[in-house]
Amino acid sequence: MAILRRSFREASVGCHVDKSFEQAFSLEALRSDLNALCDFGGRFAGSESELRARRFVEARLGEIGAGRSCSIDYPYSAWERRASSVELSDGPAIESTSLVLSPSTPPEGLALELIDLGRGTSEDFVRERERLRGRAVLVRHEFPFTVHHVHRRRKYDWAKRGGAAAFCIANYLPEVGVVSGSSGRGEPDDIPAVGLSYEGGAKIAAASSDGMTKIRLRIDARRVPAEGRHIIYEVPGQTEEWVVVCAHLDGHHLAESALDNASGAASVLEIGRRLAPLAGKLRRGLRLMLFTFEEWGLYGSSRYVTELPQSEREKIALVVNLDTIVGADRLSALISEMEDVGRFVEKHTKNAPIPVDLIRPVMGNSDHYNFFLGGIPSFRLIAGYEDPGAETRFLLTPADTRARIDVKRLLVAAQMAGRIAYEACASEERIAAHLDAEAVRSRLDTEDPWVKDRIECASPSPAR
Repeated sequence: MAILRRSFREASVGCHVDKSFEQAFSLEALRSDLNALCDFGGRFAGSESELRARRFVEARLGEIGAGRSCSIDYPYSAWERRASSVELSDGPAIESTSLVLSPSTPPEGLALELIDLGRGTSEDFVRERERLRGRAVLVRHEFPFTVHHVHRRRKYDWAKRGGAAAFCIANYLPEVGVVSGSSGRGEPDDIPAVGLSYEGGAKIAAASSDGMTKIRLRIDARRVPAEGRHIIYEVPGQTEEWVVVCAHLDGHHLAESALDNASGAASVLEIGRRLAPLAGKLRRGLRLMLFTFEEWGLYGSSRYVTELPQSEREKIALVVNLDTIVGADRLSALISEMEDVGRFVEKHTKNAPIPVDLIRPVMGNSDHYNFFLGGIPSFRLIAGYEDPGAETRFLLTPADTRARIDVKRLLVAAQMAGRIAYEACASEERIAAHLDAEAVRSRLDTEDPWVKDRIECASPSPAR
């Protein structure tokens, strides 16, 4: 897969936005919102932490005064973590956390042989396919923001399809703690799954013989009724078209979920404060969105796009998804092989204070992916892509705290996202073409089980 990487230093041409718009962005307001979101804790979806964050952002959006709230509630069978443990048969317990949507084990746990697959690539699973059935599988987490990354959910699906009885994934970073994330989809054949620390994975590896060791795994979790919410605030423009600026509000229980994704949520609020008062006079309206249950396999935005009538999808001119937009000295736009989206981003990030790279391959790692599946022009703005030393390496761990955020750099990223959104609202020309179903499929690895269960998310109309 090719990557188009560029840094832009030329003078911007053909832009509508003036400097006063970006200069209106407030460092103090952004910092205040970021701190408030982090003060609520990790904002695990459905928890009191996340519900308090919902109330906060809705109140902040209501203060804008230029638009209207259009939030949508939906019922959901949520998942509640209660307890988990991993023990070596002849040693102490190993620190662990159950992965989101993992089923419970019997109360006495599962006594299993475990096979260590190292990194856990497709080659690793193929090589050991005869030894997977009925055993637990151990793999390693990876730096997530690279085209060579093998996503945790792919590894989980390979383990499940290979007949494994349980799934363990160890952090690749020492002295950081356990790694979290989602696992199954609440299906009857899901297998118990836990995240471990680097040290926990090393203990298991050291106890193994011929790549095998014995463990006892216990997980206590339950499904509970909950109410999800698409938090929506919009200001109509001069036409029926919309520009969506979105982020996910939810996170994980381990820390503050600061980088991922208080940074994006706080930036949506700041962009809304500065752009909403102007949007009514522009060609396209502004729709601000904050999704929940993103950390559960992108469920919230998937539900939103799936339930959105085709006529309404066609009115969305561009989606700007802000997810982990601070933590490195470069930004990247993940454009899902939508070259016209890339050209628009390129045009309006010239002479940017922080370089912006275009990353072409389709990446199913945030809410922009579900809009892409619906054929809607969209991209994710992210920091630290292809930079393993970036602060973003600490995502999904107890180290994702506000201490890792340079708020001045976050302000610049929010200004740049706001610039793109402003230009999209103001442009008299079409920004990018919508994709039909075949064009979407042609960009996907349809043999990947993670893709297969989502590819029918939408049936977009022919390209226009």
